[in-house]
Amino acid sequence: MRSLIGAVALAVSFGASGPAVAQVIPSARPAPADQNDKENLLYLDLSTGGRVTIWLRPDVAPKAVERIKTLARKHFYDGLTFHRVIDGFMAQTGDPKGDGTGGSDLPDVPAEFNYLPHTRGAVSAARQGAAPDASPEDKKKAEDSANSQFFIVFEPNLKLDFKYTVFGRVVDGMQYVDAIARGEPPANPSRILHAYIAADNPPPYSAEAPAATANPALGPEVTLPGAKN
Repeated sequence: MRSLIGAVALAVSFGASGPAVAQVIPSARPAPADQNDKENLLYLDLSTGGRVTIWLRPDVAPKAVERIKTLARKHFYDGLTFHRVIDGFMAQTGDPKGDGTGGSDLPDVPAEFNYLPHTRGAVSAARQGAAPDASPEDKKKAEDSANSQFFIVFEPNLKLDFKYTVFGRVVDGMQYVDAIARGEPPANPSRILHAYIAADNPPPYSAEAPAATANPALGPEVTLPGAKN
């Protein structure tokens, strides 16, 4: 498994007196996005009883974060269900069709795989899967197929690291994520009542369901490992 703490280069030279001291060269990383900057905070008001705060990470996934902000500000996520929820794994949402095959009418977002691990509370972009024997072209197409759907991790699953784009992490309200109804799909799915960017000064949490809106244009099928086709 690839290291989660960054790649290092060990330069060792050998001479008559034996090996020289190894030189460790750390890989450069941008500074993390400011967690106190309200532009980097996504609020999800859930039907499970409260508000979830997600720290967005444009420093490692700028395109994914920009897409989430754009759709949240268009109220795209208001009323959408968690359509695929696997106990001990993750809760997936962001599909206007509610069956894992929909998306927004915006272009797909290319992969931004990064060092952030799929630990508890990680928020990652869902995308199409590819068969193990798929061509490099088909694998690349699948990797670049994220659109509007995303998932929140219940328990660590490091096998997803460097295969899916982590773009944020839950920093408050994880208990409301834990309460999301399980199932593929759940018999009575939990919903995102409202999604907001904190900088937009949203109102306090309300358990009131959003008004019905027109169904957005649909995009390509989006799956995770183990999804049913």
